[in-house]
Amino acid sequence: MTVNETVRQQVRERANGLCEYCHSPEQICTTRFTIDHILPRSLNGSDHLNNLAFACRRCNERRYNFVAGYDHITETIVPLFNPRQQQWSDHFIWSADGKEILGTTPIGRATCDRLDLNDTRYPEEESIRSARELWKRVGLHPPNTDPCQSA
Repeated sequence: MTVNETVRQQVRERANGLCEYCHSPEQICTTRFTIDHILPRSLNGSDHLNNLAFACRRCNERRYNFVAGYDHITETIVPLFNPRQQQWSDHFIWSADGKEILGTTPIGRATCDRLDLNDTRYPEEESIRSARELWKRVGLHPPNTDPCQSA
């Protein structure tokens, strides 16, 4: 079953136009965001509203059909962040400069790693960190409701 436009709009509005994983705003991205299945269809996830998250293409593609990740501090496999069951601010904060998402819990750290939320595979000038720096300079980032690390 395909997610229809009415459901897509409900998911977008519920997320306030932000990717529910990296909190990038759709309004300043060059592509429309996607609808992510928190429990992927390939693992028998449904199209029910409670299984859907608003996601930028980066996060959706990197999440793929993973539901767990590895936390290097506790050395355990933990579930990935679930925006229907958890609050973003309970698992993540922004670095003081607003360029990086920092996981504050095993779930947050494993999600940062699995989804490569900070594009650490690439030099900063070629990564999402560069875009976030620009967004911050023009006052569009980070979202006002998100916690930030003290300077």
